[in-house]
Amino acid sequence: MISPQSAQTGAALRVVGPSFVEGSAEEMTPESLLQRVSGGDQPAFAALYERFSPRVFGLANRILRDPSQAEEVAQEIFLEIWQRASRFDRTRGTATSWIMTITHGRSVDRVRHSQASRARDLKSTVENFDREVDTVAESVVQHSDASEVRGCLETLTPLQRESITLAYFGGHTQREVGEMLGTALPTIKTRMRDGLIRLRDCMGVPA
Repeated sequence: MISPQSAQTGAALRVVGPSFVEGSAEEMTPESLLQRVSGGDQPAFAALYERFSPRVFGLANRILRDPSQAEEVAQEIFLEIWQRASRFDRTRGTATSWIMTITHGRSVDRVRHSQASRARDLKSTVENFDREVDTVAESVVQHSDASEVRGCLETLTPLQRESITLAYFGGHTQREVGEMLGTALPTIKTRMRDGLIRLRDCMGVPA
């Protein structure tokens, strides 16, 4: 479970001792345990943790589909329960629904954060990739004549040759090239990059 020290520092969950509370922990309702937790009762929190940790982890894992992330989120959830137990209002619902609502919210937030992070990484990768392709293409055009380009184009694969011809000599975007050739955009980008590099090497253009 979470000790007051770990709650303050954000440390990982740890059991601080046996879950003993006045009376039998098994007989106490979650609402009663939360009430004790709101007063800083560590044994009550240990009992609450033991009772709910499988359900909290289970829901988090179903949403995240990643056990390691689900474990991290479960730690965050119990830290939040320890810190915010006094905000529980039994007139607005049960302790179980309160805890599982926190679990759902935290898990969904983690999914959104992960998706946003992956989207940023993908955007950066695509932007860097596109800049690389455009730089190679510019160097090829600046250091070549028409006959040399035609000769080196013949050394490319059909898809590389068609893609580059349509894009850099036909004025089409990469997306338009993909649609015209019935090929996925990522494949077009990869073939164009590889083809432009081969063109550059064929014509002796500095990298």
